[in-house]
Amino acid sequence: MDEYRIIELVKDSHREGHYGGYVLLNGNRISFVPPPSFHESNKQGQISDRTIGQAYLFGTKPGEIALFEFPIFANSMEIVELYIYKRGYVLVNQIHGRYPLPNLKYYIRAQEYKNRLAVELIDLDVVANNLNLPKIMSSVLGPKLLSGNEINKDELYRIVDWMRNQKLFAGHTWNDADNILRLYFDKKERELSKEVFKISEAYEQVFRPYRVVYDTETWRPVLM
Repeated sequence: MDEYRIIELVKDSHREGHYGGYVLLNGNRISFVPPPSFHESNKQGQISDRTIGQAYLFGTKPGEIALFEFPIFANSMEIVELYIYKRGYVLVNQIHGRYPLPNLKYYIRAQEYKNRLAVELIDLDVVANNLNLPKIMSSVLGPKLLSGNEINKDELYRIVDWMRNQKLFAGHTWNDADNILRLYFDKKERELSKEVFKISEAYEQVFRPYRVVYDTETWRPVLM
């Protein structure tokens, strides 16, 4: 699947005023399905095997440059949820429907800032391995990995907390790294520049994002 085609699809959906949805593969054609329609279909098991991605799209807010520059940091919970469904499990509240999503491959986050839209696409398998999610899930769930396919909220939160507390970002946890970026970009604390550079390098290594930035006046890709 061409990652750029998917990003273009997400961009077009954002341009039309939609703020989230699932990417489905139908033969050689990809489509974008809003959450209500997706959830209802996946309760019946109708589209789970065609789902290859999930996108979260957000508009602009004052003082959120850090989110525009590093959008994946805003979505730890969703990354874990989607990986759970990819592994063949579901959540008790069935947030993504009653059926697993075995062909799920991508997570996409789009963040607008002023007249720019940044879209980042990540490969869930690559990111999950870099975040040690398989080992964390095994430690949290233990024998349950083999005895059932439903994960409750307490187990989900334990997996997310464990993941976020690892010091994978230049010696910082997920929360601390995110806070440093917000202080630098949004609060103008420029003495943090060296630390921000190291966190930026770690962000690239962990998430390996495929990133495209658009001018929201022309909707053409731009350098920044």
